[in-house]
This record gives sequence, C-alpha cells and structure tokens, in this order.
Amino acid sequence: MRSGLRRGAVVGATILAMVAPATAAHGAAAAALPSYETWIADVTVVADAAESYLAARLPDTRVRAAIVLDIDNTALVDEYSDSLLLPATAPILEVARQARAAGAAVFFVTNRPEIIEPWTEYNLDEADYPVDGLYTRPTFDFQPVESLKTNARIAIERRGYTIVANIGNNTTDLTGGHAERTFKLPDYDGQLS
Repeated sequence: MRSGLRRGAVVGATILAMVAPATAAHGAAAAALPSYETWIADVTVVADAAESYLAARLPDTRVRAAIVLDIDNTALVDEYSDSLLLPATAPILEVARQARAAGAAVFFVTNRPEIIEPWTEYNLDEADYPVDGLYTRPTFDFQPVESLKTNARIAIERRGYTIVANIGNNTTDLTGGHAERTFKLPDYDGQLS
C-alpha cells in the first residue's frame, strides 16, 4: 500500500504544482483571517464538545458507528499551512483517534476532485489519521457540494453504518441530514473553504 501511496504523492504533488499560482491569491485572502492560534483555540472548543458527545455516544454497541470528517480546514490545516503535505488539525485528529479507539469507523467526505484522491490518501496517512473510507468528487460530477456530501453520507449508511457525528467547517459539510449530530468548526464568514 505504501508504494501506491508514494505514487499518489507524486501525482498529487504534480497537480498541486500546476495550481500553485492560484494559491498565491489564496494567501492574500488569509491576511484578513484570525491568527492560527485563535483559529486552533476556536477549533478546540468544538473538538472538546465532539469528544464529550462521543464519550457518551460510542459505548452503545447496538450500532455500527462512524464519524464523518471534512478535510480542508477541518481534518487538515489548509489555510494556515504553506506545505504541500498538510498537517493534521490536532484537536480533530484527537477526535478521530478517540472515535477509532471506541470502535467507530472514520470516513472523510470532501469536495476535492477524485484525480487527487491518491495524494489525499497519502496526506491523511502521513498525518496519522485512521481512514476507513474517502469520498471525493467524481470527475464530471457537477452537483452542488451539499448534495455531493449528503449523497456520500447516504452511501456510508448503505454500508451499514450509523453516522453518529459529522464534523466540518462549512454548512455544506453538515446540512442534508444523515448524521445524528453535527459539529461546525469556524469558517469566519466563509473565509475558510
């Protein structure tokens, strides 16, 4: 599996290098954002609430439990990182580890295109996330983000899971149902995608 991930890293790095000029404008918009320290403190408040909820919810073994995480500015630090290999958002990584330790599956649902799925898998692996599944945007799929993510959660449920928690930083990550509880991370009026 590691060799496949390494090939994915090469493909992903190549694709990301092609879009690097677009990220320069992305960095300019970040100037209006709160500091990383403020953001991580705000994320920690939500992650603590999610951990408390999961501590009470996951001992129920009558369900095949799962949690769903968004990736950019949720599971991985995107806006506040200059690296091609994005670091884990530490408080959310702890939520994922807690869920896995309690027997829940950890799924990732993202609007990232499937062409960079190998790179995304590699990045999640390098960030030490437990990964039971990754849902990306299929090529030539033009449905709205909310529908894409809702349909991914429906697909997870069809696999026999009960999604006990869904965590993301945009309303499109969370609306549409198919999760017992949602946890919204800060997006600062849409500044964090």
